[in-house]
Amino acid sequence: MLRKGGSNWVEGDRFFDRGSELVALEERVRDGIHTLLTAQRRMGKTSLVRELLRRLAEGKEFESVFIDLEAAADPADAIAEICVQARPLSGVWGRIKGSFANILKEAGEHFEELAVADMKVKLRAGIDAGNWPQRGDAVFAALASGDRPVVLAIDELPILVNRLLKDDRDRITPQGKLAADEFLSWLRKNGQNHRGRVSMILSGSVGLEPLLEQAGLSAHANIYSAHDFKPWSEETAASCLEALAKSYRVGLSDGIRRDMCRRLRCCIPHHVQMFFDKLHDHLRRDDRLEASPDDVEWVYAHEMLGVRGQADLQHYEGRLRTILGRAGYPVALELLTATAVEGRLEGNAVDLYRAHYSAQEADDGDGIPSVADLLHVLQHDGYLERQDGGYRFVSALLEDWWRSRYGENFVPVVDSEPRGGGAGR
Repeated sequence: MLRKGGSNWVEGDRFFDRGSELVALEERVRDGIHTLLTAQRRMGKTSLVRELLRRLAEGKEFESVFIDLEAAADPADAIAEICVQARPLSGVWGRIKGSFANILKEAGEHFEELAVADMKVKLRAGIDAGNWPQRGDAVFAALASGDRPVVLAIDELPILVNRLLKDDRDRITPQGKLAADEFLSWLRKNGQNHRGRVSMILSGSVGLEPLLEQAGLSAHANIYSAHDFKPWSEETAASCLEALAKSYRVGLSDGIRRDMCRRLRCCIPHHVQMFFDKLHDHLRRDDRLEASPDDVEWVYAHEMLGVRGQADLQHYEGRLRTILGRAGYPVALELLTATAVEGRLEGNAVDLYRAHYSAQEADDGDGIPSVADLLHVLQHDGYLERQDGGYRFVSALLEDWWRSRYGENFVPVVDSEPRGGGAGR
């Protein structure tokens, strides 16, 4: 029986489909290939990696370490995180502790009794701006020296790289570029030195490649083989809805399931399961088990696009602010709102925006990214796609939500006349 996944990553009997992606990733691991997993938000990248690590652990051929760098402020934090997450690897953990012998001596025999967070604080105290590359080299050497090869899954690496690159005004600085270059060079060196013993899988809720392109550091991605993680097809999404309906004894006809998928347009796994969850709750409140087309329409309009659905979709905005900063985000917001209000962003409108923001940058010098660079980010991270010389939203759900949130009274900065539809900024 397929159970609801909620908002967190899933594995085991909550994991649905993705067999071909698991096979492809396992082949890469066995071939010693470092992988950069690319996809838009909520596609299930973390779930895919977690499920791969679970299955590899069952085969007892590989060890695995999963780290999340979303909260990391610098390379020292990243190395300390690798250390504490490698604790279950007995031989490896012993070597890691050995490399911190002087620091851990103060903790005495009680170090192993500490909570994970406290262990990390102790280890972090021994890593600083002057020694982190050497400490990190020792940690990678420990990972590579174990009885079994190690899969090192690094989530949210782009968030850390973004922090290294930018100052408090969200601008890439020479110092930030140097710091990011040093960290990525160190990671690349260890990936090359320990190939076959340590296989890295990188992922994140924003794209690494556009960020590196902005900073002129694209060469650091050369050792990673990109694997593009696609949305579900309508057939797969409908099958997931059928399995969920069966598990919860909900009546969802084939036509209802297809209607749900077509409203989403892009069948992102989390959105498919969120739609079912909200529909199920709606039926349960009415003490019913059979869904009608009217139920689907009401849930989409009032739950998926309403206040209860905003927390999830607002994360799309938050990630754009994080990566594009205070200069780039308002421009991206303008482009996305114009696309949502009009249904697509035509090529001539793109030309007008290019001219407008180029002139604004020339006048103000605010560090506004080019429209071409912003559109590249929006495409790479799955907000927009090219279509017949213009752009449109990939996800109808995100398009409808963006229009309802920002479309009212929206007036494009390149047009003095208000356009109908829309959402104000």
